Amino acid sequence: MSAGLNEINVTPLVDVMLVLLIIFMVTAPMLKHGIDVALPQASERLFPEGTESRYILTIAEDQQIYLDNRQIPLEHLEFKLRSLNESASISALFLEADRNLPYGYVVEVMDIVKKSGIKTMGMVTKPKVIPGK
Repeated sequence: MSAGLNEINVTPLVDVMLVLLIIFMVTAPMLKHGIDVALPQASERLFPEGTESRYILTIAEDQQIYLDNRQIPLEHLEFKLRSLNESASISALFLEADRNLPYGYVVEVMDIVKKSGIKTMGMVTKPKVIPGK
């Protein structure tokens, strides 16, 4: 009677898993798709660093609203933010608004955010370019 294979050789499995891990590590940063927004410039940071549960609310130049890259109609924004805040307890919401938007539209969106119960909202800006530095 011959001794059959009593043990499974896991070396090829580990090799394949490491190759897959490397492939995912290389391709994952390329998968992030964003919304093209021309942010205004500011010399100071307008939101606290290290905020844990944060969401990004983007208003594109065509007045389309996105919450973490998912488009949301303006009329559904308050309900979506309120339900998200109740389930996930949003500690901060960051607002990216295109600099070419009418000021009144941005204020209207900010008012909806406040009505939804979110206490902290930060404005996302680009660092100001200082000539000669």
